[in-house]
Amino acid sequence: MRGCVGYAPGVYDLFHIGHLNILRRARERCDYLIAGVVSDEMAERAKGRTPVVPTSERLEIVQHIVFVDEAIVEVVPRKLDTWREHPFDIIFKGDDWRGTAKGDRLEHDFAAVGVAVCYLPYTIHTSSTLLREALHHAAS
Repeated sequence: MRGCVGYAPGVYDLFHIGHLNILRRARERCDYLIAGVVSDEMAERAKGRTPVVPTSERLEIVQHIVFVDEAIVEVVPRKLDTWREHPFDIIFKGDDWRGTAKGDRLEHDFAAVGVAVCYLPYTIHTSSTLLREALHHAAS
C-alpha cells in the first residue's frame, strides 16, 4: 500500500527552483507523489501558448526528480478526470490559485470525492513566464 497519495500537476516548462520547491513541499505532505506533466496540447489550451520544452522532455526531467515517485502526462482538461485514472488523496497547487475561480472550482470538484486541496507557497521571483520573457528580450 502506498499510504497517502499526492498529486502535483504542472506544465513544468523551463524547469526552475519554483517547480522544485512545489515538488519538495508536496512530497513532505504525502507518502507517494505523482507529478502530472501537462501535455503540450493541454498547456496551449489552458495558457494560450505551447511550452518551450516539449512534453516528452518535460516528463523525463520530472521523472528524475528525487521527490517524485511517479510522473504521468496529463492529457485531459479536468483534474477530476485525471483523478479517475490515477487516484490520489490530496492535490497540490501553488498558492497563487487560492481564492481564484480556478481554485474555487478545484476545491468544489474535489470536495465531492473526498480529495483535499493543499496550496503550497508560490515562488514569486521565478516563473516560466519570467524566464520566457527574459529569453524573448535576449533574442531581440
